[in-house]
Amino acid sequence: MTPDFRIFTEPQQGATYDDLLAVAKKTEQLGFDGFFRSDHFLKMGGVSGLPGPTDAWTTLAGLARETSRIRLGTLMTSATFRHPSILAVQVAQVDQMSGGRVELGIGSGWYKEEHTAFGIPFPTKLFDRFEEQLAIVTGLWDTPKGVNFSFKGEHYELTDCPAFPKPVQTQLPIIIGGSGPTRTPAFAARFANEYNAAFPALDGLAQRFQTIRDACEEYERNPADLVHSAALVVCVGRDEAEFRRRAERIGRNPGELREHGIAGTPTEAIDQIGRFSRAGVERFYLQVLDLHDLEHIELIASDVVAQL
Repeated sequence: MTPDFRIFTEPQQGATYDDLLAVAKKTEQLGFDGFFRSDHFLKMGGVSGLPGPTDAWTTLAGLARETSRIRLGTLMTSATFRHPSILAVQVAQVDQMSGGRVELGIGSGWYKEEHTAFGIPFPTKLFDRFEEQLAIVTGLWDTPKGVNFSFKGEHYELTDCPAFPKPVQTQLPIIIGGSGPTRTPAFAARFANEYNAAFPALDGLAQRFQTIRDACEEYERNPADLVHSAALVVCVGRDEAEFRRRAERIGRNPGELREHGIAGTPTEAIDQIGRFSRAGVERFYLQVLDLHDLEHIELIASDVVAQL
């Protein structure tokens, strides 16, 4: 099976809504399957982060009205940022605005400095809270029309919630990632439509996917129902000189990019994609770090993806 390819962006590193709109439109024009973005409010590393953060679901709402085909979503929304009932409303509304093209990538939260900077509580028992959040979001969407939804847990309590609005999609896809050996596979098997490995090493990836399949069987779910995906940094040049210029612009070492991403010349990138595909990756999220280099996305489309 030929994998599909989505462009994945990190706007907290410095991007406006207009920057994201330009990339999303180029993504759609060039035939990629989707446009995804991180859900962060604080920059990482030595970049300025200017002009400041953009809210993930606000920008996706705008993109929902400005695009017509591509899938839209997050890798990953932090369960600590929004109350689950409000998140369910936001995501369902953006799904309606897009005509049913939204996917929710969601994680437990991890970036403590971000929470400190913005005054967001960084709780203990992240995974317990995450499990309740997943149960509430899916419970609200799955509740039949005309029936209220209630939930009582250690961290959240809802009483007679009307469980509206509903997504356009009968089952809005949920993406869960992480490398934990027990709870992450269990959450993926119980709640997700896709398991995502974030920037994985090739060695051990097939075994990680097997752990997810084993969890599906434990919960009496067909493992084939779950898409296996990976997010990988992409940096490609027509020749070595162009590749190295792009690597320098994003502040990454060429050798490190080749080792951990989809990087180098188009021929090298195709070979790397093949190796990850043989390890079980069915969907690639190509992390584009220079959002102003639209020619880079064009090159990936024409000289890499189109050749597969």
